[in-house]
Amino acid sequence: MRPPAFTIVEPSPEVETAVVVEVPHAGLSIDPESTASIVSPVRCVGRDADLLVDALVEGAEQLGATLLIANYSRYVVDLNRGPGDFDGLSVEGGPPLNLPRGLVWRTSTEGDPILARRLPREELERRLQHFYRPYHAALSELLDRKRDSFGRAVLLCAHSMPSQGRRGHVDVGVGRADIVPGTRGRTTASPAVIDAVDRVARSLGFSVKHDDPYKGGYSTGHYGRPEEGIDAIQVELARRLYLDEERLTVVSPGFERTRSLLAKVVAELGLLNTRA
Repeated sequence: MRPPAFTIVEPSPEVETAVVVEVPHAGLSIDPESTASIVSPVRCVGRDADLLVDALVEGAEQLGATLLIANYSRYVVDLNRGPGDFDGLSVEGGPPLNLPRGLVWRTSTEGDPILARRLPREELERRLQHFYRPYHAALSELLDRKRDSFGRAVLLCAHSMPSQGRRGHVDVGVGRADIVPGTRGRTTASPAVIDAVDRVARSLGFSVKHDDPYKGGYSTGHYGRPEEGIDAIQVELARRLYLDEERLTVVSPGFERTRSLLAKVVAELGLLNTRA
């Protein structure tokens, strides 16, 4: 039996807050129809996933947040890209752009080919219909519900990143901060939300660098409208904090420390808004 496209975990009403935590890239599942077009080594699927970020945010519902967890690999469709972010080398009839890792990934981060051939347009439509549109419809509905209940909604986009730029990145070989909050130049979230994430991370001894090298992807930019009552902030975690990046295995106690950080961030963001 195939897993659902995504999983929603709701808090109990008595503890619910305005926070939604989305994890779009931790999934590893690939449906049979998508598998037919993928030629990349299995290791690429794991290395390009935000491995275990879903486990790191597990239990956030007990702090009042609603969780939205994607179950499928970004090699099926990248949920943190816009619906038009694909090129003619990835999809038949696509525009003459150069988007090797857009909505459809045709090369891995390290340059390995992913697609055996360009996807037919109907295959892209199938993936949009079964995975992409339902995910974003659910996310939009959750944010609207939170805003209606609390006056504001806060979207925490949870991701992980290689600890230094790898081949295919713009910062090859450069070490990265522990935590990278992305808000597109402080435009997708209110100062209170941005400062809360920064303050919690630094108080626990983590290094922080805003918008470098990630400023926030599609979800952050699309949903982050603080002037309309929706704050969105992407948080990238350096994988060295909790993962052996070569073996792709958990590092302890780093995993517990990182999980505690996220719990404190979720709790702090929940305190910023009270029920309307």
